[in-house]
Parts: sequence; structure tokens; C-alpha cells
Amino acid sequence: MTKTNKAIGKYRWTICGLLFFATTVNYLDRQVLSLLAPSLSVEFGWSNSDYANITAVFQFVYAISMLFAGRLIDKLGTKKGYILAITIWSLGAIMHAYSLPIGTAVSTFMVWIGVGAVPVSIIGFMLSRAVLGFGESGNFPAAIKAVAEYFPKKERSLATGIFNSGTNVGAILAPLTVPIIAVHYGWEFAFIAVGAIGFLWIIFWFIFYDVPERQKRLSQAELDYISSGDEIVNIEENVLTEKKPSWFKLLVYKQTWAFVFGKFMTDGIWWFFLFWLPKYLEAQFQIKGTDVVLPLTVLYSMTMVGSIGGGWFPMYFINKGYNAYDGRMKAMLIIALFPLVVLLAQPLGYISYWIPVVLIGVGASAHQAWSANIFTTVSDLFPKNSIGSVIGIGGMAGGVGGVLVTKLGGYLFDYYEGLGHIQTGYTIMFVICALAYLLAWSVMKILVPKYAPIQDL
Repeated sequence: MTKTNKAIGKYRWTICGLLFFATTVNYLDRQVLSLLAPSLSVEFGWSNSDYANITAVFQFVYAISMLFAGRLIDKLGTKKGYILAITIWSLGAIMHAYSLPIGTAVSTFMVWIGVGAVPVSIIGFMLSRAVLGFGESGNFPAAIKAVAEYFPKKERSLATGIFNSGTNVGAILAPLTVPIIAVHYGWEFAFIAVGAIGFLWIIFWFIFYDVPERQKRLSQAELDYISSGDEIVNIEENVLTEKKPSWFKLLVYKQTWAFVFGKFMTDGIWWFFLFWLPKYLEAQFQIKGTDVVLPLTVLYSMTMVGSIGGGWFPMYFINKGYNAYDGRMKAMLIIALFPLVVLLAQPLGYISYWIPVVLIGVGASAHQAWSANIFTTVSDLFPKNSIGSVIGIGGMAGGVGGVLVTKLGGYLFDYYEGLGHIQTGYTIMFVICALAYLLAWSVMKILVPKYAPIQDL
């Protein structure tokens, strides 16, 4: 660290560390089901469409909730909003362990009122995923808002990339722990053990987080640095005098629609990789159980490069004189080219399963780099009082895109499996995954070709 940075202080990076661990827990909780899906599908007789429906419930509830989560976090403030979010999603994660009794109770009630019965395992897991999705919808609006509060614009993509790398750490830790826990203690305990971690994080967040203006651990020099090159905003939690723009007002701006389309086109790709990779390895290469640990660990370890490198990448252009937004968009164009390698996953998979694992790893890494930057375009273009709301609108769009990708995948896999050519279904999905980012970038660039911050909110 330079003398200048030492003089400024570094408490903002402590906050970034807390966001990193929260995001790690977030992805640990959502990854458990995908790792157990091959064995649970056998135990409960789920088809690919059944599994798609279960995961789609998470994405649908997540999508709708994102719209309100961002708004709620803008209203409650980052501290209270984050605590509420992680409490709900941790309870939702634990609920998965009790999916059968929950499903039995709901199914009995449905029969009693004359509604057709749904298999108890499916309905129980659907309800658990719904609660998980509802709670997890608060993670990114709260984290992005915290980054906007604690970092100047030039550092926000790096900070976002660092905390967003928690998604990769969570995805790495899950295959290293969940299958082993399930083998020794049962699949129910795997959900309970992972879900309980969130409650530990709340303690540290309560102790160490406060808005910068009230943060006693923050030096005046660091507070001034955080506000450098930014509008001066009094970021108080529950400030009644701070005007919150309406959703309809936000939807007037092309900047909002650029973010919305970018999320709609790309969020589902990451979720496809996250939720379907264990089933892909089983379907095409007969890799399942604890055997998935090594390939998934390698794959998600690769995504760490994308998260942190993607966060740093725009700074290269910013240091060359580009403003934050234009430098970020230039970086995102280059990032959007990397998923094209996924087109080779199926044609070359016959050589070794490691080839698609590595190529998909490159695509997933590119997504994380993309994600670090697309989130930060919001704080580039919008004032702080509307960041959570815009993130929420975009998150809803991303969730809807994720539902469509998941449902399409489930249909294609069942259809082509019935024909004895399930690899064709994966080929189609990988083409979608490869091209989505270039299309998203193109539309974003058309809508907001140059830096155009919102001035009237």
C-alpha cells in the first residue's frame, strides 16, 4: 500500500470484505440443491422438467422480489435491509431440509380444498426455493448500495468485482463440502448446516457497518476520499427528507432500460451454469456424487479471475483518460467476446470432459467480469438515492430471463433425452450462452452510447 493510501485509510475495504462474505454465503445457500439434484432426482423421481420447475420458482420469486427489494433497501437503509435479507434467505435455506413434511402438509390442504395434488417433494422444495429467492433478492441491491456509499466512482467496479467474487467462492466451497456432508449426515443436514452460516454473518455486520457519516472507524481523510468526484449526498438511513424516485419515473430513462436489457440477457446464463452443470456432467460424462467435486472446483476457481480481473479491467481505460462509464463499456465489449469459446464445448467434449469444463469455466469467468461492471454502470449513471431501486428493476429483469432460460433448458433436455440425443439440447443451450453477452452489450451501447448521468432525480 502506498503512503497516500495509508494516509487516507482503508476501512472501506473492511466493508468490502463483509460484502464478500455475505455474497459467499448467498451462493453457498443457492448451490446446495444443484449439487444434490442428481441424487434427489433419483430418490424422488424428478424429470428434467420437474427440476427446472423447482429452480424456476426460485428465479421467478427472486425476480419479482428484486423489484421491491431494491426499493425497500433504499427506504430501510443498507444496514437494516441487509440483516432482513440474510435472515429470510438463511431460514429459506434451512427449510429445504423439511421439504417433505412441508410438502405433505400443503398437498393435504390442496386436496382438501379440491385442488389437484402435486408430488410432495416437488411442492415442498418449491416453497423452500421461493423463501430462499425472496430473501436472496436483497443481497445485490444492498451490496451495490454499500459500495456506492463507501467507494468513489473510480474504485466501485474493483470493489464490486471483489465482493462479487464471493459468488465464485461460494460455488467452490459448495462442491467441496455439500456432497461430503450429504454422504455422512444426509442431504437434510447439508441444507441445515449451510443455511445456519448466515446468522453468524449478521453479528459481524451489526458490529462493523454504519453509514460513512456515522462510522467512527472511518477517518475524515477517507470520508473525503470516498466523496471525491461524486455528488455530495447525506446518506442517512431512514432519511425522510430524501426523495425516492418512483419506478415509473425511473422507467422513463434509457439508462434504466440499458441496465434492464443487459441483466435480462445475461443473468440466466450464469444461473444455467450454476444450476445445471452437475446434471450436465452426469448426463454426458456419468460424473456424479463426490466425483463432481474436482471439475466444479476447477471451473468455479477460474471464475475468480473474472470477478476480480473484470473489476480491475475498466481502471486500465480510466487511467488512460476515459470517464468511468465509457471505460467500463469498452471493457465490457472485450469481456463479451470470451463466452464465444463455449461454442466449442460440445464439439470438443468427445476428447475429454475437461475440455468443456475449462471452456465453460472461461464463459462463467467472463460472466463474473461482466457482472462486476454492469452493476457499476448504475452507480455511474444514477444518484445514490435511486441505486437500489434501479438495481432491483434490473434484477427483476435478470430473474425473468433466468426463468426463461431454465424452463427452455428443462424442456430441451427432456425432449432430446427422449430421442436419445440429450447432447443436442446442451448444444442449443451453449449457443445461447455464447452469444447473449454480445447482444446485450450492443443494445446497451445503442441505448446509452456515451456517458450521460441522470441529473434530475
